Parts: sequence; structure tokens; C-alpha cells
Amino acid sequence: MTLVIKSQCIDIKDGICTTSCPVDCIYEGERMFYIHPTECIECGMCESICPVDAIRYDDELDPEDSIFARINAEVFHDASGEIAEPGGWRKGDPQIRDHPLLAGMARREPETQT
Repeated sequence: MTLVIKSQCIDIKDGICTTSCPVDCIYEGERMFYIHPTECIECGMCESICPVDAIRYDDELDPEDSIFARINAEVFHDASGEIAEPGGWRKGDPQIRDHPLLAGMARREPETQT
């Protein structure tokens, strides 16, 4: 079972999940974070801490979010279709390019705290 970041992260990018990941397998994209499918050890720490409830195991995804299993995996594929193994993400690293399917998804404004 792979952990997947879903649509709730798009344009929100809280990032607290990256602080709980013991193997640094959560990478920042332009509009959302992504979990590297082979670097993740499936501990679930990120799922338990996500304030917008955007992380689930792939076998727990609702039908409308099932595309995010594909998005999270494919964003790490190189030009030849092989999965790239970047070796862990650190704050300050360059953002990875978002999956092309995100371009067609509506932009969202973060909710303001009152």
C-alpha cells in the first residue's frame, strides 16, 4: 500500500507532513506535495499529521481521488518512463514540476484564519 497525497493539498501546501517523514520522501511541487512511491516506508506519520486530510493509502482512496495514485507515481518518472530516485527532499530544494493533470484542475485560495 502506497501513501498518496490527494486534491486537498493543491494550492494549500501546508508542508507539516514533510517535518514528520522519517525518510524525506515527500517532495514539494509547484502546486502540491507528492509522496515518492518507492522511497516511502508507509509508516503513516504524514497521514496522521496532515491538517487538510490530504493523505491516504492508495487502497483507501475514494473514486474521485483515485487518479492521485497515478499522479503521485508518475510525477517521479523521467523522460524514459523510469522512476527517478532523487534520494530524499529537504526544505529549500527546488520544487519538482507538477504532474500535467494538475494544469486542468481549478486553483484554490488558502483559507484565511480569523
